[in-house]
Amino acid sequence: MPTVLVVDDALFMRASVGNMFREWGFEVIGEASDGREAVELYKEFQPDLVTMDLTMPVMSGFDALKEIIQQFPNANVIMITALGQQRVIVDALEAGAKDFIAKPFEALQLKAVVQNVLGSYEM
Repeated sequence: MPTVLVVDDALFMRASVGNMFREWGFEVIGEASDGREAVELYKEFQPDLVTMDLTMPVMSGFDALKEIIQQFPNANVIMITALGQQRVIVDALEAGAKDFIAKPFEALQLKAVVQNVLGSYEM
């Protein structure tokens, strides 16, 4: 069973994204509400996949991404952004994010991005 870490400062987003992954057969090994917490949980669990909100308190998703990729170059991180943050997305992809999705999004959109990142895993 693949594992996922869900990172978003909004409890509603963490709950809804987490529920999507559970329906797809993932184990949600953790949830983080800021980038610092995300880095610590990644180090502890090294999940197969991370969904990372871009704009969060304490440490941004972009800074958390850079720190995770620096220590774990093969980490699979999907950035989640609000519309209109395209410049930051280019930076995030250059920093090692595997893909991104813009809020608001449908479950099928996220599923397609996850399949693109993880490859052949059946969902």
